[in-house]
Amino acid sequence: MQGNKNQLREDTIVFAIAVSDICDEIKGCSVFVKQLLRCSSSIGANLHEARYAQSRADFISKMEIALKESSEVDYWLELLFRKKKLTEVQYKSLRNQCGSIRRRLIASITTAKGSAE
Repeated sequence: MQGNKNQLREDTIVFAIAVSDICDEIKGCSVFVKQLLRCSSSIGANLHEARYAQSRADFISKMEIALKESSEVDYWLELLFRKKKLTEVQYKSLRNQCGSIRRRLIASITTAKGSAE
């Protein structure tokens, strides 16, 4: 199980870097770009914080925040795609990466909630 957690952590870092690299190329829409950068990097930051949670409830809370941030990423990606600041390839690639992370976060949250009962 530890390997899965380390892989998820690594995937959030790779994802945040991929978003950052693409955002570095975007001209204009600085408010949208900053929001995307913030929430995409927040996923991994909250996952990292969850590793040092004070309780199971704290762990679940931090994981749920990471999950909410992943949902926010989808919004900003769609907005930038509709404004033609992202290509379809970039948009789909980032959405797929984020979706994969989100599914694993959901699985971890579900497991943690099940263990708490």
